[in-house]
Amino acid sequence: MIEEPKIAQLDATPIAYIHLTIPREEMRQVMGPAIGELISTVTDQGVDITGPVFAHHLQMDPKVFDFEVGVSVGEPVAPSGRVEAGERPDTRVAQTVHRGPYEGLPDAWHRFHAWLEERGHKWAPDIWEVYVVTPDSEPDAANWRTELNRPLLD
Repeated sequence: MIEEPKIAQLDATPIAYIHLTIPREEMRQVMGPAIGELISTVTDQGVDITGPVFAHHLQMDPKVFDFEVGVSVGEPVAPSGRVEAGERPDTRVAQTVHRGPYEGLPDAWHRFHAWLEERGHKWAPDIWEVYVVTPDSEPDAANWRTELNRPLLD
């Protein structure tokens, strides 16, 4: 289930991230430890985390995930191990929210893309998923919320 999509402007913000390129089937084993490493590195540097964890998928290949797992930060981090400093650019996006378990994300993206196509939007090859309500804060998967962002080219 997705909320009514909208067009939004996202301001540039500093981020800390880990870049990963993995087979799709390894996502469940790799994502959690990468998030732990990221959060630990950022907090060990005394840098404030200013937003929820996100995944920035650089391209959409059904077999291989090429993405960054990251967080918004109050100031740039010092690169350390796999953690890098970067910036989410000022971007115009189409945006919606998926409510429910992560297994529903492929269908949510399909519905979201249908909405974009119906309105004639053209989009960039990357996507941003922001994990607003997660298993760490809410045990009931029906209440999980994932913000879906598709940068627009039009």
